[in-house]
Amino acid sequence: MTKTRDVLITEVALRDGSHAIRHQFSVEQVRDVAKALDGANVPYIEVSHGDGLGGSSLQYGLSLTDEMELIEAAASVVDQAKIAVLLIPGIGTMPQLKEAARLGAKMARIATHVTEADVSHQHIALAKELGLEAVGFLMMSHMAPPEKIVEQAKLMESYGADSVYVVDSAGTLLPHQVRERIRALKGSLSVDIGFHAHNNLSLAMANTLVAIEEGATRIDGSIRCLGAGAGNTQTEVAVAVLEKLNIKTGIDVYKMMDIAEELVAPILEKPQEITRDSLVLGYAGVYSSFLLHAQKAEQKFGIDSRSILVELGKRQVVGGQEDMIMDVAAELAKQKIGLGV
Repeated sequence: MTKTRDVLITEVALRDGSHAIRHQFSVEQVRDVAKALDGANVPYIEVSHGDGLGGSSLQYGLSLTDEMELIEAAASVVDQAKIAVLLIPGIGTMPQLKEAARLGAKMARIATHVTEADVSHQHIALAKELGLEAVGFLMMSHMAPPEKIVEQAKLMESYGADSVYVVDSAGTLLPHQVRERIRALKGSLSVDIGFHAHNNLSLAMANTLVAIEEGATRIDGSIRCLGAGAGNTQTEVAVAVLEKLNIKTGIDVYKMMDIAEELVAPILEKPQEITRDSLVLGYAGVYSSFLLHAQKAEQKFGIDSRSILVELGKRQVVGGQEDMIMDVAAELAKQKIGLGV
């Protein structure tokens, strides 16, 4: 019998984790992990390219497998879990959302920059027309004060979003900043509030607990920390911690431990840990998916990837501007030559 839930967890490893393995998920991997997560009673499993529907490209990284095949594979093996997809307007399209729904997706997470919620109107409306659960996903939430986030979240709520997330895309928010943002949304919206963390400053679990304390009832996690940068809140750890706090998720913690150890660990190209590069993502406040792009730029131009990421942070470059990474690296290389370094 399913336990009652106090917090609903969305497992994002099969989407956010795509960044960590250069978008190389196979159908077999997605099918096996999704089936096991369903067996552990995970309520939502997100599947798509790391940058959402339509993300497979030279700019964002080419997928090994068409994401629609992955969505269909995941949907075919779940009994109780709902398959979620991410869509960033301008990258993903409405026809792609329709196709994802046809293949079995039940939730659409519409992601915009924290100050650009207005571009989500058509996509949230379409999600509702398709009978999907619609989620507003305010990325890079550290780049706006709480009152601005409330304004943007209210737009998403007015478009029909069933819940709205504060998204710490850079893994740079400190606990008191999470508290301020979640508290502001909880006091201003009637829909559910969610929180999506990254672990670049080793604060994902702490920030998640603060979010829950302030009333967030939707939480994201990535099993074995399989996510961009240093990963997200580690799902199996979150389930165990919440159980100790008597906060019900309905998820089987032993099964999650086994999935992490036996199915997900072998997928990782290297253990997810806070390296100097992932640390600087949080320190500089830049999009966690920029890491691999910055490392490529370092190899091409001979500029420390940390310097590239810090400069991107100074310029407040956001998701969707990945082309700027090479431009910034080239500029820094010219400056280095000019200084005779």
